[in-house]
Amino acid sequence: METADLLLEQLKEDSEEYKFLRIDGNNPEEKKNAIRSLMNIRMPKSISPILREVQDRYLQEELAAKGVVTLSDIPTIREQFGSRASCADELSVWQGDITRLQVGAIVNAANSQMLGCFVPCHRCIDNAIHSAAGMQLREECSHIMNSRRMRYGKRYEEPTGTATLTAAYNLPCDYVIHTVGPIVYGGLNEALCRDLQSCYENILQCCLENGITSVAFCCISTGEFHFPGDRAAQIAVETVSASMNAQGGAMERVIFNVFKDSDREIYEGIVRAL
Repeated sequence: METADLLLEQLKEDSEEYKFLRIDGNNPEEKKNAIRSLMNIRMPKSISPILREVQDRYLQEELAAKGVVTLSDIPTIREQFGSRASCADELSVWQGDITRLQVGAIVNAANSQMLGCFVPCHRCIDNAIHSAAGMQLREECSHIMNSRRMRYGKRYEEPTGTATLTAAYNLPCDYVIHTVGPIVYGGLNEALCRDLQSCYENILQCCLENGITSVAFCCISTGEFHFPGDRAAQIAVETVSASMNAQGGAMERVIFNVFKDSDREIYEGIVRAL
């Protein structure tokens, strides 16, 4: 039996509600979506050794099929654009799947519950990272939040702008840094801009404190949180550049990871002007 079939059976066995789920076993895409969906909706709880082993094997096979991207595969803005900025050898703009990056840490744009996205196969970065890392990531995040609720009260939610470090599990990076970005309900204001700036500052400080020398930022708050992409990119580049100059070469590489063409064009325009 293929790993995907084994994992699907284990996930169904693990679930009371979907124990008798039926899918077309001859449709690989339907099978893959069912696996991801069952992982997405699974509440944080202990994972049986066999489920963990089969899941890890499946996710490593998926990663091998996608291909790992290393720092040497990604040009700096000096190499790509001839930039003469002081941090041109340490900054990159890269378009692609952040879960393929073999770097010190990737950044996850989390929500205030910090447990990942429970919507099956949702296209947000939170869902993508948890799905590729495996169910252990939600379990670790749950332990962290339970500990914080014991300290700060049972209604505790993660504040905007903080940085929380976890293991990466089946991702090729070493760590995941989770941050809750500001949500733009109406118009943009300076308080929201300062909150987004805090996300970038605290993530780089987290890297410094934990000996992480390379990090890939997603476009924090620009998706479901509705922060305007052009202003968010400007804040990201300005904040990261200033922090890196202040740190004096502590970071080997900072990557601005984008997925959409429009975001790539925005970031490239900003870094070209540095």
